Amino acid sequence: MVGQIDKESLTWRLTPDLLGILDETGVFTDTNPAWFKTLGRLPEDIESRQFFDFLHPDDMADAEQAFADIKKGKAILQFENRYRHKDGTYRWLSWNAVPEEGLFFCSARDITAAKNNEAMLKTREDEARLREQFIAVLSHDLRSPVAAVSSAIWTALRQEQTEKSRRLLLTAEVSLVRMTGLISDVMDFARARLGGDIGIDATEPVALKPVLEQVVQEIRLANSGVVIVEDFFFYDQIQCDAARIGQLLSNLVSNAVFHGDQYQPIRVRAFDDGIDLVLTVTNFGKPIPPAAQAKLFEPFTRAEVMKSQNGLGLGLFIAQQIALGHGGTLTVRSDETETEFRLTLPRMDESEPPSEDQEEPSYAR
Repeated sequence: MVGQIDKESLTWRLTPDLLGILDETGVFTDTNPAWFKTLGRLPEDIESRQFFDFLHPDDMADAEQAFADIKKGKAILQFENRYRHKDGTYRWLSWNAVPEEGLFFCSARDITAAKNNEAMLKTREDEARLREQFIAVLSHDLRSPVAAVSSAIWTALRQEQTEKSRRLLLTAEVSLVRMTGLISDVMDFARARLGGDIGIDATEPVALKPVLEQVVQEIRLANSGVVIVEDFFFYDQIQCDAARIGQLLSNLVSNAVFHGDQYQPIRVRAFDDGIDLVLTVTNFGKPIPPAAQAKLFEPFTRAEVMKSQNGLGLGLFIAQQIALGHGGTLTVRSDETETEFRLTLPRMDESEPPSEDQEEPSYAR
């Protein structure tokens, strides 16, 4: 069989794959020039030696098993191990080998670069996962002391205080509310990056209008002087996570308050558009630059393209995750006239508006 191999053929001489023939003792009897290109070894350094002499110690046991299998007549396909280069380093090889009349015909391809890339990618993924797990654990553990401080402030406010101390306590309470929001944003970000789902519970149809009204009212109270005009006209049975939609609206309206023209009203609308519910938040003011629009829904990136940055830059990222979690979309349109964020929320079968022959729907106004 050995004599049938034309070692002067172009394939034998020019292929980048390592070709070789092993006998029953595991000794290489013939090798091609690719061994020198890949491992820096000439035929006299390889032939007459067992392949075990070149193996990485950690790969020895698996190689012994593979050699035992091929001696039983089993072909070896895409078997990976490390061979020692002449300079002492190791190269990853992927082997195919078949038995024939007491000999074993082998070919191997150098996959070192692919293995290194795979290892680097895994390292980066592990590092990213570790960072996000750290963020999640830290955020979770921060909730307890924040809750304790909030309880202490609430208790103190019920006691008799001087006007100055009451103002200080109220300021601290506002700061704690903001801190709680930041913690929630960080936890949502960690959930989205770790599991791809920030947690959406949209199993039952709910009345959404009271949630939207409450969000708008809370922002009004927190921003005296800001005019918010609301217009809700939709069939108010939506299969959604009402708390999450409220969070989305709060992020959008707060964003409009911060970036909009304080002398112009903010418009909040919700209406039916076919089988979709559409929720829009519109404000006047300077348009969002195209560079900012391209990164608007990415975490931590808005500060790079917008000088005035409020918070961690996670609000719009989380809002988009909420939209995606409902099977919807969140888009932005901004020009010299106005800036509008638009949520399009598909209705589930259970919450589609009634047809003409059904009972008259209840609309939110």
